[in-house]
Amino acid sequence: MSKTPMHCPGFEQFKSLESFLCRCPECDEEREIFSDEFDKAHTCSKCGKQIDFSKCQPY
Repeated sequence: MSKTPMHCPGFEQFKSLESFLCRCPECDEEREIFSDEFDKAHTCSKCGKQIDFSKCQPY
């Protein structure tokens, strides 16, 4: 009898990620961004303005 893993493959590398709720400085649209994505530029899907990570709150 084989054991089935409790998590999907690759789970270990993502288990410490944090989720943040960020608001667009222009139109106030919300966007969820994960802690491993802060080194990437993100733009608002509604108005195209760049998101300011200093305005993000833990989710």
